[in-house]
This record gives sequence, C-alpha cells and structure tokens, in this order.
Amino acid sequence: MIYLDYSATTPVNREVLESFYKVSIDYPANANSLHKLGRESFHLMEAATNQVANLLGVLKEEVIFTSGATESNNLAILGTVLKYKSRGKHILTTKLEHSSILDTMDYLKNNGFEIEYLNILENGMVDLEDLKRKVRNDTVLVSINHVNSEIGLSQDVNKIGEILQKYPKVIFHVDGTQAIGKIKVNLDNIDLYSFSAHKIYGLKGVGCLIKKKHIELEPIIHGGKSQTIYRSGTPCVALYVSLAKALKLALENLDNKYEYVLKLNQKLKKNLETMKGIYINSNENSIPHILNISILGIKPETLMHSLAEEDIYISTKTACSYDNSMSESVYEFTKNKEKAKTSVRISLSYLTVDKEIDIFLKVLEKQIEELRLKKGEY
Repeated sequence: MIYLDYSATTPVNREVLESFYKVSIDYPANANSLHKLGRESFHLMEAATNQVANLLGVLKEEVIFTSGATESNNLAILGTVLKYKSRGKHILTTKLEHSSILDTMDYLKNNGFEIEYLNILENGMVDLEDLKRKVRNDTVLVSINHVNSEIGLSQDVNKIGEILQKYPKVIFHVDGTQAIGKIKVNLDNIDLYSFSAHKIYGLKGVGCLIKKKHIELEPIIHGGKSQTIYRSGTPCVALYVSLAKALKLALENLDNKYEYVLKLNQKLKKNLETMKGIYINSNENSIPHILNISILGIKPETLMHSLAEEDIYISTKTACSYDNSMSESVYEFTKNKEKAKTSVRISLSYLTVDKEIDIFLKVLEKQIEELRLKKGEY
C-alpha cells in the first residue's frame, strides 16, 4: 500500500496507542469522582493538560480538550459570538476555510450575523490591507486557518494577529489542524487555536482548543464542569493522555521531518511538471506536506478509484467536504473552474519513503494515459 492521504488522517503511532491502552486499564475511574481512584484519574488528566500547555507555550487553564477539530472550531466560533453578542454581529473569515468553519458561518448568517470574506491575493495569502479596511467597531471575530487543507497555503497568522492587536475587542481564531506537527507554531498573537489528534498520528475522537485566559466562551455542550467549565461530559482521560503523547512525538525533530518532506515534495513537483495536462496549484506559500494538482480532462473521482485499484491512495478534496463537483478552495485561489473541477490532493509525511514516490509517479502517468485513451484524447 502507498498511502498519500495524510492530510485526511494519519496512522496511529504505536506509542500513542499504548498510552491510551495503559490509561484505559490502569485508571478506570471518573476524573470527577472524589474518591481515591477518581483523584488518581484527575491528577493524570492534569498532567496531560500541563504537558500540552508546556509544548505549546500556553497556560494549563488555556487548554480545553474536545472531541476533535470540528468541535474545537464550533466552540471557538459559537462560544465567542454567544458570549460577546453585545459587541456586534460582524465576522471576518475567508473562503479557504475548512467546512467546519464555513458551515458554521452559514449557520450564523442564517441567524442574523453578517459574514464577510477577506480577499485572497494571487499568491494565496490573505490581503492584509483588505483586512484593515474591513475590520469594524462591531467586528466580534476573525477566523482564518493557519494552513489550508487542500492547497496547503500557510497564512501569516502572527502578522494578522499583530494587526488585530489594535482592535482589542476583536477575537482572533485560527484553525491550526493542518499546521500542528508540520510547521512551527507561535500562539502569542492568537486568542483561540484549534487542532485534532488524528492529524498528528494520534487517535480519532480527541482534539484541543487553546483559549487564552482573557477570553471567555459560552459553552455549546452543557452539563456541568468537566476538564474545564467550557465543555461538559465525563472526561476521557485516556484520550487526553494520548493526545499529549501524540503532540510530544509530533514536535520532536520537527525541522528534520520538515526538510525530509520538502525533498519529497520537490521530487514530486519536478516530475509532475513534465507530465502533459497537469497543473500544480500549490505554490511557494504552501507547506510541502500538501501538493494540490489539477489534471485537466480527468475526473478526480475516476483517477482516485483507478489509483486505489493499484493500492495507492490520494484524495480529491478534504475528507469532510460535501460531494460536489468543484473544490471551493482551488477555485477561490485559481479563479479557474476547470482546475477546481479536476483537482486532487497528494499529502505527504515523514513516513513516506522515496520509493513510494517513484512508484506513484509511474502509476499516475500510466493511469492518466489510459483514462485519456478511453476518452479518445490520444
């Protein structure tokens, strides 16, 4: 098997799985229980919380465990606008966001909020001058992803955060799901930061929202205090410990992992550029872990299934996207509907080996040629 869909989800690191198993067996009690076993679970949960805080350079009380990035994004956005509804109903975001952001924005738009989208420059970056023009006295939230999940565009969220420092009533949320564990992250100028464990070789079903101490949120899951007052429910200590373990491992040797993936990316691009009818959408502002290409005249789903028959796995769009005919992110970036309709995403990891790239390129070229022959293009 050649797996090139790491941005959809990653295989679980064995050490992470072992930590989950050990905690599940050795710490069975509810961390909210007051008896001895409960206090042991509580102290382990506190240790996991401290570890995440230390790894990301934040305070322990700023760590909120969730079920994943989708919940973290919903809590960040809905929790903010509900808590600070007296400040206004104007929200700024982009059309490069994940569906868990865009769908939440659509929900808010249908409930009386004004959602405004920032311009994207030709290089894929948020137009900072447009941001300065559009931010208003009644702007309550700005939500921008750190790394786009389809093209890999990495926004300068620290610069955006610096600009928003001039507007102390505006809360800045960043979806960091595709950034954590791939690039260095600085949370100094960010109020809310979301991510998920299963993108960093952790388990599905657990994520995190970093909420700076000066920010308050209205909970969207009610039922009493849990790990924090912002998210009710029986704490799943084993999942929290596994996330802390996954984060620790993901951040180890980060520079070396990045350079390795960069070399794989460069090899891929060099070879893809020689193939007829292939356009590379990812650019110099994209992280090397994500390479988006358009193969004109070939339906992405058809190619994906053809490659799967050879036990090679890529994706057409983000796994959470609705099944429609066009990538909204690619269209927003390229303004080209044909490219948006024919785009696929190849996502790499430090686990990817050089030989897999060679095999993928050979099979890809063969599959494209066969699909075009069927259409009578040769």
